[in-house]
Amino acid sequence: MGRNARVLMVDLLVERAAFGHGGNQEVVRPFAARGEVELLLVTPQMQSFEAGTKSESGEVALSEEDVPLWDDEFPFWQSTSVELEGREVSFRRIVMPMHEDDTRMSDWLQTMDVDAVVCSGSRRNVSMWEDWMGPTASLVRASALSGRPTLGICFGHQLLCHSLGATIERADSLSSGIWDLDLTDEGSCDELLTSHVLGGACVAGLFTHQDHVMTVPDSCELLSKTSHNGVTAVRVHSEDGGALPAWGLQFHPEAARARIERAFEWGHITEEEFSSFKGEHDGAGILSSFASVVLSR
Repeated sequence: MGRNARVLMVDLLVERAAFGHGGNQEVVRPFAARGEVELLLVTPQMQSFEAGTKSESGEVALSEEDVPLWDDEFPFWQSTSVELEGREVSFRRIVMPMHEDDTRMSDWLQTMDVDAVVCSGSRRNVSMWEDWMGPTASLVRASALSGRPTLGICFGHQLLCHSLGATIERADSLSSGIWDLDLTDEGSCDELLTSHVLGGACVAGLFTHQDHVMTVPDSCELLSKTSHNGVTAVRVHSEDGGALPAWGLQFHPEAARARIERAFEWGHITEEEFSSFKGEHDGAGILSSFASVVLSR
């Protein structure tokens, strides 16, 4: 019998249904397999800074007037439900604070009674900074350093690392494909990356990105690299050096095979990208491990 979970998703791929809404479903699927779960969605890339003041009163549903940057090509919805693992899972969009005060951001997350924070990938780039990224960086940093389970995926990984002092650089070309992870000593026994496999087994991730994290923040431990990417996974540590339940992953654990095929059918990825994604990776196992971390607390 699992316990209820409340997950906050920084939903940065709303315009790509297969990798966006579909990817969000893959993130919460292992939670739904074990108990009730609700997903709160924030979209700072679409939301006005003025609307952020509404969050001071607690949980406030996001309305169309709060997201003046919303593109009408992809319909706005405030809430929906999806059946996952035999359960109805609630997805609700809410207003998020748009300031960069970590203490206030941490207080807001506490008020929201959030069990975990996940920051998705994005078509935007940390190397091409936009104003909304400041508050979002504050949110993921405040969550990670407070000891709340936190997961940054691709852009989310880059933003988390940048918020903690890492350098981000843009490569000349896109990297897409499945690579084996070269685990460090810490990575080889990390509960997120390896608890789903037998000792010594290969762990692989699906990548599609052009920005790269170039340095490991002082507050993080490097867990893995690949032949094309030097900072593939990190774990955040507290000031006293203890490991916190907060990770950044350059790869996409939510990119399940069905999501990839649908993204190709809908024209969201090229034939070249689709071909590079053929093969197995460990995303589902890693997301299951993240759910275990959250639910064990």
